[in-house]
Amino acid sequence: MENHYTTLYYTLMYIHLITVIPCVFIGAYLLLFSKGTIWHRNLGKYYMISMMVTAIVSLFMPAMVGPQFLNHFGYIHLFSLLTLWSVPTAYIAIRKGQVKKHKLKMIFLYIGALIIAGGFTFVPGRFMYEVFFG
Repeated sequence: MENHYTTLYYTLMYIHLITVIPCVFIGAYLLLFSKGTIWHRNLGKYYMISMMVTAIVSLFMPAMVGPQFLNHFGYIHLFSLLTLWSVPTAYIAIRKGQVKKHKLKMIFLYIGALIIAGGFTFVPGRFMYEVFFG
């Protein structure tokens, strides 16, 4: 059973990485360059979908470092919840023409879910720490 569990964990990890790594760069681009263009809207849709996929996938990955809740969830899963709340509400805000609200949600999402949560993945014992620092 351990081998099946390890295979599942790594499959989820790779899906998570494939969806989240592009978001680091796309999100930065979206925050720094022209808003309201067709390019911004199309990239923004890709970004939002990718962030939702990565958040959902991460909920199936058990916390491997630190305390666990319900023998599965850790503090880092709070960033998944942030994403699952921020993305739809930011989308609704922009559809309603609430540009400032949309912008703030996207900034907080980028900082929280990508910069802060991403930073935590480099803590000893986590997957990315092992990849980069062995």
